[in-house]
Parts: sequence; structure tokens; C-alpha cells
Amino acid sequence: MKTLYLECNMGAAGDMLAGALLDLLSEQEQNEILNQLNSLGLEGVSVSLESSTKCGIAGKHFHVLVNGEEEKSHDVHDHSDHDHHNEAQEHHHASMESIEDTVRSFPLRDEVKDNVMKVYQLIAEAESHAHQMPVSEIHFHEVGMKDAIMDITAVCLLMHTIHAEQVIISPINTGYGEVRCMHGIVPVPAPAAEYLLRGIPTYSMEKFRGELCTPTGAALLKAFASSFGSRPIMTIEQTGYGMGEKDFEAANCVRAFLGEDQTESRNQKIEKLETNIDDMTGEEIGFAMERLFEAGARDVFITPIFMKKNRPAYLLSVLCLPKDEETILQCIFRYTTTLGVRYQLMDRAVLKRSQEKIFVKDGTIRKKNASGYGIEKSKMEYDDVAEIARKNGKTLWEVKDEAE
Repeated sequence: MKTLYLECNMGAAGDMLAGALLDLLSEQEQNEILNQLNSLGLEGVSVSLESSTKCGIAGKHFHVLVNGEEEKSHDVHDHSDHDHHNEAQEHHHASMESIEDTVRSFPLRDEVKDNVMKVYQLIAEAESHAHQMPVSEIHFHEVGMKDAIMDITAVCLLMHTIHAEQVIISPINTGYGEVRCMHGIVPVPAPAAEYLLRGIPTYSMEKFRGELCTPTGAALLKAFASSFGSRPIMTIEQTGYGMGEKDFEAANCVRAFLGEDQTESRNQKIEKLETNIDDMTGEEIGFAMERLFEAGARDVFITPIFMKKNRPAYLLSVLCLPKDEETILQCIFRYTTTLGVRYQLMDRAVLKRSQEKIFVKDGTIRKKNASGYGIEKSKMEYDDVAEIARKNGKTLWEVKDEAE
């Protein structure tokens, strides 16, 4: 199984994660990603990738320039006073609505844009909890917003490009002590980061003072993690180092390992949640399915059924990882009319999976390979085949024939 393992011994921030993921790619692939990011149309913003060395270890630093300057101190949220009559509010701020308008205008795949908004929603909910105010009233500092939106978009685009089947995160070093913000001095991790890191293994070390895991970093890790823990037995194919700005006695970086998980995979756990629905329209059910996928469901499907009194109805079935059970339950209750959900933990047998890239005249196609139980099979990634076919006026079969 293609596995991405992120080692967060020095915490995580958006630029560190982007740098680590970019360092996994070839120089050509790096340039393609940077060109995409620089073509998003975000006014006054440009990105670059530069070599960086920390404690003798070479890696990459992801630079975001806003109006020609690198913003080093901003995270996503504006820490100024929430009183809208305060002088601090004279600065330009952006609401969640305006951020979504900006993100939806990007020339990127919907999956990438959906993930960007998923990360922003996590951050907004954390800030809402920390400041005890509605998400609708959370605003982001314009300069910090541009810097962070590029970090977040870069990581989401890179996750889509790398396309790992599972993402495992190490226990996260949060940092130690206190940091100063517009509100005054706050403990590390700051309230928003602490909220985002709930349920995730974390630790701190007195010798590393300051904030190591930012709210942006915490939200990105939470959004993409399949699980948390030590690195599994895996065959490592690529290693990337994403460097931070500050210097410590240890290398300030996120280390990314990309390879094949060699752990026996015949007995994996999956959660199955089901409920019967007889009072929702097709449109309402379709909307609920979209929200469930956004919440982390591995699969969602509908089966027509007949209930008591011979009423036609639907059986909603959702598959998810055990760690996502609570989130999926909340999503089902919020977006459907049901009053109860059945759920069970199941074993499942899976084939060992790997992925390769096929380079054709008109682009690159990801190919999934699977083996086990004496079986070998492979399949080209539909999205890649379809994109090449659309751009070049070809059929799916023509593109597949060229790739074989």
C-alpha cells in the first residue's frame, strides 16, 4: 500500500509540510507544482522553493511572497481583538465566505479545492471554540490569509499529486512555554492549535521553547491523517525534508517518507454505518453524500429498499476508518432526517497495492497495481485518463491504448 509517513518531531507548519512534500518530487514535478501555484491568480502572491540546511541536514524551504515580502509571523487567523469597533479592525480582513469565493476561483480540480475548504473549516471551528463566537464572525487578516491560503493550497495540491493510499502521522511536538500575540501571552499550544490537536498524540520538550505546531499545521495534519503512530514497516522510496524558519539545537523540519507499507494487510479494520431513510428527496440525499465524503468517508452508497407498510425507501451505507466514526455519525445526524444509526466494526481483506506513473505524449497517468491471494491486476487512474482525453479531443480508449 502506497504510504506517506510524516515525522513531526519539530511540530508542523504549512510551509514545512509543503517543503517536505515538494522534496519528494522530481525537479520537473516541483516546477509543475510551482507553476500551478503561481498561476492561481492570487494578487501580489508568488511562491518559490529554495534549498535550506538545518543542523547539517539539507532540505527545502517553501517561500510565499506577499507583495514581494515573506510573511514570517502570520498564521491563518488574525489574533487582533474581535471587537469590530476596535482600531485593529481598520486593517483589511477576510471572512470564510470571501475565502471560499477565492478558493473556488482557482483553476484546480474540485477535490483539491474541497480539501482546502475542509482545512479552513477546521481552523474556523477551532477559532470559534477558542474565542466563543460563531464561525460566521471569524475573520482572517488579509496578508496572513494570502500567505496561509497558499500554504494550504500547496499542501492540498501536493497530497492530490502524491496520491498516497494512507497518510500516517507521528506524535506531534507542540513546542513548550508561551507565545505573545495581540491578546497578550498565551500558553503553547495556543488555544486554537490545542483544540485541533485533541484526540491526536502530542508531546512537548522544555528545550524547544516556542510554538512548533501552528493551527495551520495542525489542521492540515488532521485533515489528511489516516492514523497516528510510529512509522510502520515500509520500503522507503523517497524522503523529503521541509525546513522551517527558526533555528533550534535540532533540525527544524518535517520529514516525509514515501513508500510501500509492508505490514500484512489481510486483516484491516473498517467501520460500517447504516440507516434507513424514507422522507428525503434524491437531491437531499445527494447533498448528504457529498458532505459525508468531505467528512472523510471512504465510501458512501445508497440501496433502494421497502420498509414497513410497503413504503419505498433508501438504505444509506457509509464506510469509514474507525478513527472517523464520531465525525461521520455527527455528519449523518446533521445532514439526514434519521433518528438512529446502526454501526459495526468489520474486518476486511485487501490486496497489496502500489502505484506507478505512465508518461505519455500528452501527460502523465497514474496506474494502480494490486496483488495478493495469487491475483495480480492493474488499472489506470480514470481522472488522469479523462483529463488527457478532454484536453486533446480523444476518447478514453485512445488514451489508454497510447499508454499501454
